[in-house]
Amino acid sequence: MTFRLRAISCDEHLAFIKDRPSVSHMQVPSWGDVKPDWRAESLGWIDETDRIVGAALVLFRPLPKLKRYLAYLPEGPVIDWYAPDLERWLEPMLAHLKTRGAFSVKMGPPVIVRRWDAETVKDAIADPRAGRLRDVEASSCEPRAFDVADRLRRLGWQQGEVGGEDGFSAGQPRYVFQVPLAGRSLDEVQRGFNQQWRRNVKKAEKAGVKVVQGGYEDLPAFYEIYKETAERDRFIPRPLAYFQRMWTALGAEDADRMRLYLARHEGEVLAAATMLTVGEHVWYSYGASTSRKREVQPNNAIQWRMMCDAHELGASVYDLRGITDTLEESNHLLGLLRFKVGTGGQAAEYLGEWDFPLNRLLHKALDLYMSRR
Repeated sequence: MTFRLRAISCDEHLAFIKDRPSVSHMQVPSWGDVKPDWRAESLGWIDETDRIVGAALVLFRPLPKLKRYLAYLPEGPVIDWYAPDLERWLEPMLAHLKTRGAFSVKMGPPVIVRRWDAETVKDAIADPRAGRLRDVEASSCEPRAFDVADRLRRLGWQQGEVGGEDGFSAGQPRYVFQVPLAGRSLDEVQRGFNQQWRRNVKKAEKAGVKVVQGGYEDLPAFYEIYKETAERDRFIPRPLAYFQRMWTALGAEDADRMRLYLARHEGEVLAAATMLTVGEHVWYSYGASTSRKREVQPNNAIQWRMMCDAHELGASVYDLRGITDTLEESNHLLGLLRFKVGTGGQAAEYLGEWDFPLNRLLHKALDLYMSRR
């Protein structure tokens, strides 16, 4: 017997999320308000007792000139991914989305496949024979995740590509770096840092770097150095309005959902970052830094303050988000990976994003369009 699926209210959705230790920040109802180009809907899986046992935020993106949609569930849905009868969850979802005009469904199961500890990643970076993280023996594996992948393939789902030359996927990051906080004191967390990280945190403190929480009015200051970061690191920046919308939408749902941190030295903002919280999971979301005064180490200072605050909030994990899978020295993202590895955390590989073509012709046309972008 499959579950029933129906649209649920934001309040029902939030109530379900509050009972979960970890749900992606892209699976909360307010995330739909952050994406005005998409139409959002909250869905609930209902059991025989009329209880909500799963939930999802679905974003619908229309095809130009057609009333057909790509249905996207970023880092979702929030269901029992290890259930032996996965079709009981996914078949009613596909049937519902088809009635909503979806021609293709894309989802990102929040299932971790493998982990590499910091020392393993560090050794791999130093090894000229290690071209990609995915080819390095993992420190631990989740066998059930491979079973999930097999079941999805049997059900007709297609796994997306791992990503381009830098290892980042076109959607959400498949490889991330996380610092475990559960059961650890802040002293233990800091002792897990490498020597350079501990030295830089102390150097920033000695130099007088002050990290403070900002507000909506500080977003333009963040944005100025975010644009500088985008030019330096070769990515296309989002507009200021995007971050203002994020602040307003997420804050209206939960006052602590989004925070802004600023690292100041002698009155000048040298680094800034946004932090997102859902349950026991805290993410470093967007970061920015100027090239000025790097010697006072504002980036280490701001990350340490955010880890401390995440620990105080009762977080079990501090998530530094995406990392590159490519370990070659020529990769311009390798420096960012080294920075994150210095925290002593773990690299983690998710199952990646999966597609189900409800209309194969339109799905193929979308693939062709995306490949030419």
